[in-house]
Amino acid sequence: MADNDDIPFNRDFPLQPGVVDEPRPGVRRVLCNNPSPFTFTGTVSYIVGKGKVAIIDPGPDDEAHAKALLDAVRGETVTHILVTHTHRDHSPNTARIRAATGAPVYAEGPHRASRPRFESEKHNPESGADRDFRPDIEVKSGDVIEGQGWALEAVATPGHTANHLAFAWPERKINFVGDHVMGWSTSIVAPPDGSMIDYMASLARLEAREEDLYFSGHGPEIPQGPRYVRFLTRHRQAREASILHRLAKGEADIPTMVRAIYIGIDPRLTNAAGYSVLAHLEDLVARGIVATDGDPVIGGTYRLA
Repeated sequence: MADNDDIPFNRDFPLQPGVVDEPRPGVRRVLCNNPSPFTFTGTVSYIVGKGKVAIIDPGPDDEAHAKALLDAVRGETVTHILVTHTHRDHSPNTARIRAATGAPVYAEGPHRASRPRFESEKHNPESGADRDFRPDIEVKSGDVIEGQGWALEAVATPGHTANHLAFAWPERKINFVGDHVMGWSTSIVAPPDGSMIDYMASLARLEAREEDLYFSGHGPEIPQGPRYVRFLTRHRQAREASILHRLAKGEADIPTMVRAIYIGIDPRLTNAAGYSVLAHLEDLVARGIVATDGDPVIGGTYRLA
C-alpha cells in the first residue's frame, strides 16, 4: 500500500511457481501460482528438514501446487503439516497434503474472529477465511513441535487473524512468520477477523525474540527480523498519528480518512485500507482517544474524544 516509504521493503523475489529452492540448509520453499494485490507473487509453502520433513502452509485450494510440494519431497516422509493461519491462500490445500501423506496437521485452531461481530456489521468479505479448516492437533504458544533434526516453537502472533502462529526454529535463529510480517508490504489487519491491538502486541513479542531471519507467507526472506519489526511498529504509529491529524480538523468517516492518508493507493486495495483504518480506530476508541456513536464499525463517523 502507499505511504510506506519508511519501511525498507524488498520486492525482489525471482522464485518461479513450482520451482523448489533451498535458501538455507534444511529450509526449502515452493511458490504457488496465485499472484494478486494481496498475495504479491503468490503464497510460499516451506519444507523443513531432510528425510523426515514438515510442510508449513500448504497454500490455497490448488492441485498443481499440491503436486509441486509432493514432488519436492518425493522419497522423503512428511511427518508434520503446520499451518500459520486460516486464510484461503494458506490452509485449504492442507486436506490434499494430509490425504497424500497421512501426516497430522498442527495449528492454533479453527478460524475465529478477534472479537464478536457487532449487530450492525455485515460479514466482512475481505477476510477470505477458510472456515472448513480443523487441525488434528491444536497448538498453544510455547508448544514445541519436534521432528528429525528440527524443533519448531509455536509463537502466538494474533492480529492478522486471531489464530495466527509463527513457528520459530530457535536453534537456527529462523522464524516462519506467516503473514504477520512480510518483506514486500505491510500486513492487512481487518476487523473483526483482525485486531490492531493484538497485532501491535504480537510485533513486540517477535521483536523481543532471538530469531533474526524471517521466512514469510509471501515474498522474500527478511534478514535482521527484529530491526524490520521496529520499522513496522513505527509505521503503524505514524498511521495512527495520520488518523489523529485528520480528526483534529473535524469528524470524519473512514472513506474520508483513507483518501487523506493513502495517497496514490491501488484502487483494488481501497477496501482493505478502510478496514486497516478501522483497526486503528478500534484501538483508539478502546484507549479513549477517539469517540464514535455506538460501536466502532466500518460505516461509522469518528471524532477526537
